[in-house]
Formats: sequence, structure tokens, C-alpha cells
Amino acid sequence: MEATAPKRVKIETIKPNEKNPRFIRDEKYKKLLASISAFPDMLLARPIIVDEYGVILGGNMRWRAAKELGHTHVNVVVVKGWTEEQKKEFIVKDNLSYGEWDFDMLSADYDFTVLDEWGLDIPDFNSEEVDEKQDENIYTKKIETPIYEPSGNKPLISELLSTSKYDLLIDSIMKSDLSEEEKKFLCLAATRHIVFDYSKIADFYAHSRKEVQLLMEDSALIIIDFNKAIEDGFVRLTNSIAEQYEKEYDDYEEEPNQN
Repeated sequence: MEATAPKRVKIETIKPNEKNPRFIRDEKYKKLLASISAFPDMLLARPIIVDEYGVILGGNMRWRAAKELGHTHVNVVVVKGWTEEQKKEFIVKDNLSYGEWDFDMLSADYDFTVLDEWGLDIPDFNSEEVDEKQDENIYTKKIETPIYEPSGNKPLISELLSTSKYDLLIDSIMKSDLSEEEKKFLCLAATRHIVFDYSKIADFYAHSRKEVQLLMEDSALIIIDFNKAIEDGFVRLTNSIAEQYEKEYDDYEEEPNQN
């Protein structure tokens, strides 16, 4: 496998990749055209990647834009000896974005209007509106808690939780040369890695005697009374959220069949 040094070729000698899954929407494409038109040397610094057959692996949109703008030549790097799987992997990975923009740093050196013209997605820092689609994906109108319907027989206690990661951490902590105070602290912190199966816990609760049920409620393993859970400190709400919860909960009680 090898790659040639960048070389200048006639634009018609290379071909777009018909299986390229990456595309640019109209508005973005117009910005790409404007960027290349204003700064054509960018094409020299960013060669188009093609295979030995002249099929584009990276730079389909730049090739299309350059052709539309009347460019007769482009810079290319030819890769040879790649398998079809390697070509497909490159096409995807070449279009991935691994980092995030530091907009505070950008604002010190660039005008956001210009960055937008160059095709960079600039968040609307002044907008107080939340994107509706994102809002629907992350939040719901009603405040809801998971509801588990008890079923089947009473599970074993060993089925209620998984301590595999917790056990490994405890083993490492106890074998360490740390002080007893440090070990105690880390052992307490390790309890965060105990994973509870709340559907099985609901079954266990349903088949337990009253004393066990009350202690499970006091530990918030089961929340029967949401207001009591808030009172006991297991659930905390700000005043504004609490007021909204009470209002929407009352509305829901009045109209239980509406979403």
C-alpha cells in the first residue's frame, strides 16, 4: 500500500464516488462554493484523495464545487493497494469530527458572521428557545418516575443487584498500601458501582413482609409516596420545578387520559 505525493491533474480525469454516503445540504454547499471562490488556494492545500482508478475517496464535495466553479485542475493524492473494506473505512473516518470548537477562543480571533459564511455551525448564544426536536428527545412535559409492575415469584436477594465492579474495586483497595482511613473512604465511594435491578426489587418488595417493605421505602429502593421521598431528601426539587410539578400533576389527575 502506498500514497503518492500531491500532484496536479485535470479535473475530468478523476471521478466522484457514487457510493459516498456523505453529502452537503444546499445552504452548506453554497457556502462551500463561496469559500473556494474567495480562497481558491485552499484546494492546493487540501488535495483530493483518490484510488488508483481515479475514484474519489475523500473530497467529493470539493471536487464538485471546483468543477462547478470552472476549475480545470485539482491537486490529488493517489492511494494504491487498498482493499474495498479499507476504502469504505477511510470514506467514513475521513468525514468524522472528533473534536469540539472552543467558541470563546474563536470569538477572540474571528468574527462569527465570517465563520458562519465559511460554513461553521455557530450556536445561537442569545436565543432562549430550546430546540423543539431536542426537547422532545430529552424531556417530557410531565414529570414521571419509572413504574414497575410486580410479577412472578419472589426473587433471591442475589438477583436484586450486581456487585461485580464493586467487588473488584474493594479487592484492589484492600490490597493497597493506603491508610485505613483512605481505604474506608474509597470503599464507601465504591458502593456507587453497585447496580440495582429495580424490576426485580419491585417483585421482592411485593412479596416481602411489612417491616421489610417499610425499610425498603425508607431507603428509597421503592418510592410509593413521591411527596414523602421529597420530604426525606431522596428527591430534591427547586421551588419553581416543584410548583410546576404540582400544577401538571393536578392537571394530569383531572385529565388522566390525555398526554
